[in-house]
Amino acid sequence: MKNILIKGMVASAVLTALTGCGAEDSIAPVVEPIPVTCETATSCTKFTILHTNDNHGRFWQSEYGEYGMAARKTLIDSIRDELKAQGQEVLLLSGGDINTGVPESDMQDAVPDFLGMNLIGYDAMAVGNHEFDNDLDVVEMQRKLADFPFLAANIYDNVSGKRYFDAYKVFNIGGVRVAVVGLTTEDTMKIGNAEFIKGLTFTDPKEEIKKVIKDIKDTNVADLIIATTHMGHYADGASGSNAPGDVALARSLPAGDLAAVIGGHSQNPVCMEPGTNAYAEFNRGDACIPDQQNGTYIMQAHEWGKYVGRADFEYFDGKLNLASYKLIPVNLMVLNKYGTPETFDSNDKKSTRLIPGTTAIEENAGVLEVLRPYQEKGQALLDVKIGETDGELIGIKATVRYEQTNLGRLLARAQSKYKLVDADFGIMNSGGVRASIAAGDIAYRDVLTVQPFGNMVAYATMKGEALTTYMSQVATFTAGAGAYAQLDGIKMTVDCDAKTATINEIDGKVFDPAKEYKFSISSFLAAGGDGYPAIAATSIEIADALVLRDFIETQGTINVADFNPVAGDIDYQSAGVSVKACPAVPKS
Repeated sequence: MKNILIKGMVASAVLTALTGCGAEDSIAPVVEPIPVTCETATSCTKFTILHTNDNHGRFWQSEYGEYGMAARKTLIDSIRDELKAQGQEVLLLSGGDINTGVPESDMQDAVPDFLGMNLIGYDAMAVGNHEFDNDLDVVEMQRKLADFPFLAANIYDNVSGKRYFDAYKVFNIGGVRVAVVGLTTEDTMKIGNAEFIKGLTFTDPKEEIKKVIKDIKDTNVADLIIATTHMGHYADGASGSNAPGDVALARSLPAGDLAAVIGGHSQNPVCMEPGTNAYAEFNRGDACIPDQQNGTYIMQAHEWGKYVGRADFEYFDGKLNLASYKLIPVNLMVLNKYGTPETFDSNDKKSTRLIPGTTAIEENAGVLEVLRPYQEKGQALLDVKIGETDGELIGIKATVRYEQTNLGRLLARAQSKYKLVDADFGIMNSGGVRASIAAGDIAYRDVLTVQPFGNMVAYATMKGEALTTYMSQVATFTAGAGAYAQLDGIKMTVDCDAKTATINEIDGKVFDPAKEYKFSISSFLAAGGDGYPAIAATSIEIADALVLRDFIETQGTINVADFNPVAGDIDYQSAGVSVKACPAVPKS
């Protein structure tokens, strides 16, 4: 403090001396004020917020040993111990979507996930849209099971007119009162199960938070207001067909009203190119600069507990300063060009490599002990019968990539007719079909063998004229390619040589170029996967295998005759001859 005072005195003396001179002789220099920092402020509180989001059932480590709640517990405990030794406190938040994604969790109503969160010591969570993939009885069970509050200021009960969840909770962190407000995407009404949410109303989060902030200020219960949200982060607020997300939320408020947003839903690492509204090219283990909009820090830690976000804050002079930020990997491996952990031969067995600069995080023994029975029970449930088929459903590579098959059509129909999609026809790439299903009983494990990738089901709409152009590219992917399209609900003639498609019927009705049509497709294909044209699509954020399981359970018995390809429905022509698929080498 002495040095600061001396500098101030010297500056004052110089300024006084110069002021005494004639104005024509000199101009008084502008003396920049010395910025106040945590070290120079009258008082400063340091604290850390740790965060994850979009767990989606990943309570157990992956087959490669990545993430998992047992390792997450070890990492978070080590950070808590480090900061406790420095007299600092930690707040642990979740951006929601604990439910849906892994069958071992799904079949047990995410009980192991909430138990794991209790053991790790979460302080609060935003309510995600996938919390409503179950009926409200399950939501209530989960809420009672959790040792932390579910927060959502913008979800109302239609009968009582009151909020269904708490709007916020205030935490005292080293003497600083921090109000954590929960918010959920409005899109839940669009992508959620209508049967389960019919008794609820989801209001505009941007309007709802204004009410909450006013209430907090009027009652003077907090020094700082932050939000834990499940709304999504979209660079520069460009949410497209999605409901507005965290950027729009921050921009809708007076600067300074909302100090930070801990988000979820879009499942991306929010790491920005410095000084811009654009995402940085983020690779596993890279440094991360979170977004900042209108004075609000915005953060998101990708998905599945792959990372724990760590934000080290300083609070002084009534303002929040982010001292440092990082996304800490949880046993993540080097990826190959296909986006899966890279394997190499080691002592005649396949091994993987941790990303450079990281060390293995040991799994907490106590968490493993609690969660292992759920993992084992989940594995056993995979073998429980979910339906049966009266004949073989063909999905072997040698067939499904060369012609239309009954399993290909079944997959396309299951997705297009799923209750949250309800499309006119369906598209399924044959590369997403990995096995056949034998005649007889069908277990969930069979479904996961057919569709092991966990691609999300989506839908898109196009006017007939644009759809013709799109299908001309999709339908002419050649035999043998994973892009070769399995189709249901559409009839057309494909000219393989001219690379054009003439659509004849959709959903049993004559094709109309002026009409708008809706079709199902995976989010992987919609984003340009397998060489498909990238298109705007709405993901329902439910994995293809879950949709297939639901379809089989609903049908009970699959009659293969209902799905066998009908000659002429998809009429491929090459060199004037009908073929089963466009040949890789054109006929002469």
